[in-house]
Amino acid sequence: MASGRMASAGARRLPGGTRAAAQRCCGFALRPAPPPPPRPMRFLTPCSLFLPRAARVLVAEVGLPPSRSFMGFAAPFTNKRKAYSERRIMGYSMQEMFEVVSNVQEYREFVPWCKKSLVVSSRKGHLKAQLEVGFPPIVERYTSAVSMVKPHMVKAVCTDGKLFNHLETIWRFSPGIPAYPRTCTVDFSISFEFRSLLHSQLATMFFDEVVKQNVAAFERRAATKFGPETAIPRELMFHEVHQT
Repeated sequence: MASGRMASAGARRLPGGTRAAAQRCCGFALRPAPPPPPRPMRFLTPCSLFLPRAARVLVAEVGLPPSRSFMGFAAPFTNKRKAYSERRIMGYSMQEMFEVVSNVQEYREFVPWCKKSLVVSSRKGHLKAQLEVGFPPIVERYTSAVSMVKPHMVKAVCTDGKLFNHLETIWRFSPGIPAYPRTCTVDFSISFEFRSLLHSQLATMFFDEVVKQNVAAFERRAATKFGPETAIPRELMFHEVHQT
């Protein structure tokens, strides 16, 4: 009786024709094949769960593919020092451009992404300023040690930044076109190195959003303070840019 119930239960699992044939031939129902052993489970966790929030924001801001693994994200990049320099003729005198660049207290009013600029100490030819530069998704607060040689040079060095391992900017002013006394040659250079590989991914954005706009921002500030620039014939103008 028990075997009949087993046969009946097993037969219900087969199609009608197959069930009847099995019963006539063998007198019992075919038992279903045992299920295959479970395959080992692989837990695939998105790499973003292991990244700090700043890293996930960085991926979104810079536009890296979200499916890229952490190793794939970091490995191709190296934390090398970056440098940018620009040389151009400006329709303002050396003294005027020196005054604009050396007035660090006013940077927050016109320098791209500068949120704060506060001179905390000064003496002849030197000053220290607290600066805050915000370019998404990072905000950097640091002290800048500035040395000046009027009206020829302004040099600023980051001394205690958490984002930058190295940050140095140098402005040099020299005479411009002899026939146009209210002109000068401006040489601007910046070199920087981020402390971490993760932050190094910001290098391109830092160039595009901050560095490359810098000289033009100071030129516009000079126009605000001293009026229109000296008109210079196009054939006498030059503008050189170098980036590494």
